[in-house]
Amino acid sequence: MRMTPCAIPFLLLVAAALNSPPPLAAQQVQVESFVLENGMEFLLVPRTDQPNVIRCGWVAKVGSVNERPGITGISHFFEHMMFKGTNRIGTKDAAKDAEFRKRQEDVRGALRDGHLEVQYDRWRKGEIDDPWDPKNDTAEMAALRDELKKLMDQQGAITVKNEFDKIYTNLGGSDMNAFTDYDLTFYFITVPSNKFELWAWMESDRLTDSVFREFYEERDVVHEERRLRTESTPTGIFEEQFDALFWQSSPYSWPVIGWTSDLNSYTRAQAEEYFKTYYCPNNLVGVIVGDFQTAAVKPLVSRYFGRLARGAEPPPVVTLEMPQLAAVRMEAECDCQPQIEIRYHTVPFDHPNEAALELMAEILNGRTGRLYKSMVEGKEIAATASASQQSRKFGGYLSFRAECKGEATPEELEAAWYEEVERLQTELVLDRELEKVKNRSLADAYRNLEDDFFVMLRLGYYEALGGWEYINDAPKRLQAVTAGDIKEVANEFLKRTNSAVAIYRRKAGSGGEAEDPDLAGLPPEVRQRARQMLAQLALSEVQDPSELREFIRQAEAQDLAAMPPEMRLLRDVLIKKASARVAELESNNTSEKKD
Repeated sequence: MRMTPCAIPFLLLVAAALNSPPPLAAQQVQVESFVLENGMEFLLVPRTDQPNVIRCGWVAKVGSVNERPGITGISHFFEHMMFKGTNRIGTKDAAKDAEFRKRQEDVRGALRDGHLEVQYDRWRKGEIDDPWDPKNDTAEMAALRDELKKLMDQQGAITVKNEFDKIYTNLGGSDMNAFTDYDLTFYFITVPSNKFELWAWMESDRLTDSVFREFYEERDVVHEERRLRTESTPTGIFEEQFDALFWQSSPYSWPVIGWTSDLNSYTRAQAEEYFKTYYCPNNLVGVIVGDFQTAAVKPLVSRYFGRLARGAEPPPVVTLEMPQLAAVRMEAECDCQPQIEIRYHTVPFDHPNEAALELMAEILNGRTGRLYKSMVEGKEIAATASASQQSRKFGGYLSFRAECKGEATPEELEAAWYEEVERLQTELVLDRELEKVKNRSLADAYRNLEDDFFVMLRLGYYEALGGWEYINDAPKRLQAVTAGDIKEVANEFLKRTNSAVAIYRRKAGSGGEAEDPDLAGLPPEVRQRARQMLAQLALSEVQDPSELREFIRQAEAQDLAAMPPEMRLLRDVLIKKASARVAELESNNTSEKKD
């Protein structure tokens, strides 16, 4: 995700909303789809419930699943690059800027050759411990690194920082951001209705004229993001390792943010080729939801986005996951409360069994769900316990996660889970239990569809995975799920030989995590998610209170009626923590001035 760590929790709230079950009622989103001659599709949804604003976004059907070893993380890196401007935006002198980019690429190419040809050989021989660490540079490489730094500083003198953001903000745009997932990259913003043409020009301009400015500076930003989101969290590195263990052959095995050596190594030429391949209009989808007239926006869309040149069809993802034939396990020690995750390979997006798996997870979740009743209240061995079905474009899995309570062990949680699995496999779910989760999912999904922002995100997300029509078709499938269907998928997928188990034990000498009083009031099933979000927010790392104020503003601007209840509780905790950090920073600044 782009920009600062404070943007992360907001987008995690978005992701949580996207992963919630789709609507069960007969409510239909009225979508007009039209395709330009260059192949770019647009989904238009005029609505007047939120007057005078339009939620605008576009999706590139490319994510980490489209990468390969050597360039992992490049999809996410592009998300950052797309905010760096064009020849018209982001620089005081386009000609000099281009010259600096060319000279930087020459120097960086020579430095890269030194890493791969010299340092890798030294690393293989045991002479150095890390071929990418600057402390191990040869004298020639150190000189190249100094030269590159000077060129970046010279380019910085003519760069207009964040001009792309500022143009939008000064003209009434808000909530501009983006996220990269395994299967897609999504860019979005809210603009006043009378500024739609601005959006069409700005977005088509960066699609036709992005220059990937600050290419090497931004690499450092991504490294820092990786440190905050993964390496500095108690279980982040282990979760990456578990992904790599779970996915045997699928490209879902590497992280969206990429492996460190790949982040260091890919070149601007590789990036430009990747952009040409996947950011062509025939691989893009625009989504426009809000207060507009279709007849007014279609000519503008055609005028601006029609100038994009159609590209060759991107290469398909070929390597699918091999069937799992034996259970696998991972055991890790971390500075955390003992916990467990168990995964099972299931089905991809829009598969006929997806609906039954979704509802099976819902039967297990919530305060009235089976996991809470058996593990949290009954045996009192879990502080949190939840299940979820994750369906991606080329694969999916069902996951059980639980955190130990008191002196309970992960093995006790594992045994308790297998008891619940056996119950699902041998007994039919009661009709009233099934109806209850259908009604609960209906209420949450209905609220999501009331908000233009969530409608925009869902439409783009579903279209990238397989088809926007899912937003309207899924209700019928969920309504049709029977108790027999749930028993059938439990027997088909929840097999020991189809499972991967990750056990996290408290590291020796670690006191574990003290319970945060602000989290104590959260339902157990969402408390762990709140901890993860706060870890990724990394409040102690943020030094600029304006960044946090912007996050707070965005969070407070969200429509509470459109959020599921647990998302509202998470939102309130995040706002409280961010506000406390703002007060701390302002107090420190005041003290420094007095001194």
